[in-house]
Amino acid sequence: MNENFIENQRAILLDLSTAVMPFGKYKGRKIHELPEPYLVWFSNQGFPPGKLGEQLALMYELKINGLEYLIKKIAKL
Repeated sequence: MNENFIENQRAILLDLSTAVMPFGKYKGRKIHELPEPYLVWFSNQGFPPGKLGEQLALMYELKINGLEYLIKKIAKL
């Protein structure tokens, strides 16, 4: 694999591990701590544009595929 690709993916996961929800019912909560039904709701309604939407979509994919432990491990470092 391309080393730049791996570094980019690592940076995305590190950033996601500290990202905080800026609005709504879960304002101030880390994105990786959002309940799955909230992410499912966003998936059905449409994720917001920009970086936040990308982070929410990624967290949704991680949770539905049982991979959220990856972010939780990173967050503990």
